[in-house]
Amino acid sequence: METHRSSLFEDLSKLQATVQEEEDVEGEAEPVVRRQAAPTEGFADLYLDTINRSVLDFDFEKLCSVSLSNINVYACLVCGRYYQGRGPKSHAYFHALEVGHHVYINMATQKVYVLPEGYEVTSKSLDDIKFVSDPTYTKEQVMTLDKEAKTAWSLSGKEYTPGFVGMNNIKANDYFNVVVQALSHVPPLRNYFMLESFSSSPELAKRLSILVRKIWNPRAFKTHVSPHELLQEISLKSNKKFTLTAQSDPVDFLSWFLNNLHLALGGSKTKPGSSMIQRVFQGKLKVESQAITAKADAGDRLRFEEAAEVKVDVNRFMLLTLDLPAAPLFQDELERNIIPQIPLTSILSKYDGLKAQEHLNQRKRYRLLHPLPPYLLFHIKRFSKNKFVEERNPTIVTFDARNLDLSPYVEPNPSLHPPGEPIWYDLVANIVHEAVRGREDSVEGEAERHVWKCQVQDKGREEWVQIQDLFVEKTQKELLYLGESYLQVWERRREGKRKAAR
Repeated sequence: METHRSSLFEDLSKLQATVQEEEDVEGEAEPVVRRQAAPTEGFADLYLDTINRSVLDFDFEKLCSVSLSNINVYACLVCGRYYQGRGPKSHAYFHALEVGHHVYINMATQKVYVLPEGYEVTSKSLDDIKFVSDPTYTKEQVMTLDKEAKTAWSLSGKEYTPGFVGMNNIKANDYFNVVVQALSHVPPLRNYFMLESFSSSPELAKRLSILVRKIWNPRAFKTHVSPHELLQEISLKSNKKFTLTAQSDPVDFLSWFLNNLHLALGGSKTKPGSSMIQRVFQGKLKVESQAITAKADAGDRLRFEEAAEVKVDVNRFMLLTLDLPAAPLFQDELERNIIPQIPLTSILSKYDGLKAQEHLNQRKRYRLLHPLPPYLLFHIKRFSKNKFVEERNPTIVTFDARNLDLSPYVEPNPSLHPPGEPIWYDLVANIVHEAVRGREDSVEGEAERHVWKCQVQDKGREEWVQIQDLFVEKTQKELLYLGESYLQVWERRREGKRKAAR
């Protein structure tokens, strides 16, 4: 028994030795990987002349083109493709060996490496690439954005204005483009996303910050940006309610976006003013409600009854809805369609606290409360849906881009604002709807296609710019109201600021 056990032990030892020898042989057969901590002396700029800046596009989601992983991603600076890792068994390493592309940038750290050698390159000649990948600004640079007229040139020598660049409409994301263009011209919000660090924030805030910084990039390689990376996160976060393949309503998207940004920035669901979003846009509204107990006589105006109880609520808002009067159904004597017009101040009278409106079985009156937010968002309600069709109201809303006085719509509060003093607001952004027929021979009543444009103010030049996807052109201040305004951003004028027309 003892002899059998020792024999078994010897056989096992021989087997282990044989396996070890085979492993040693296989190990010797593998190529020796030579890695360097630094470039060979005199060859610090080796391979840098192979970098092709014209193919670099850092706007797309950072996913390895082989493994589709978003962990530890590098971009090849020769062909622009993304690869995971840089170790001897990584996709980037094999790419370097197979096609001879040797320079890679880490998309998280912005460090540049040469493969397969593996050393870091610290040449200043790569700073422009690092800045395009992840632009950073000083407070002094950001504070001058609206004060100076800036001009920049792309790699191809095309002139552009930082902050007023086109945005790719990948398939049907123009509803998203106009909202981001408008928000990127709200100074406190823009400055916040350009200066703060969002490295530990949720992806929604992080990716919006990168996009805003690229929109205002004065050293860009291209004259447009792609919102692909942010759109992918929005599609995921909204359970594909908002995607790049199906057009949505800009107001629906803006409401969702602001609420989710508020939470991504650490905002509370119950505490007002707990994020930059609410500090910029949130205001208070007094709502008076009274139950409708009897039908009024024919032709009688809707009004509050003296005897019935009036319930008063104070609600918070980030978006004010303005209702348009019904569009005319008939044509004029020359058989041409009538496009009615109405002043913005007329539809704002909804909030004067005097006119009653019927809402289900309630009469309601609305009045804004002090203090008004620094920026007001107006939604001009053009679309209404019933069981059969969506209807569009083409009424033109007339307005002056300067000197909108909100004081008639705010309940007086002497402790917060002197009675009788105006509260001036100036237009910052105007999102416009345009209805386009699908074909030239399309018949009346056929479904129309929605097209969205954004008009924003270039304060440095005191001009207005219209952006529709990749198309950027100047427009006249006097022509802004001629389109179907749908969403507007108004900025409260600071005390003491002159009323000079722009």
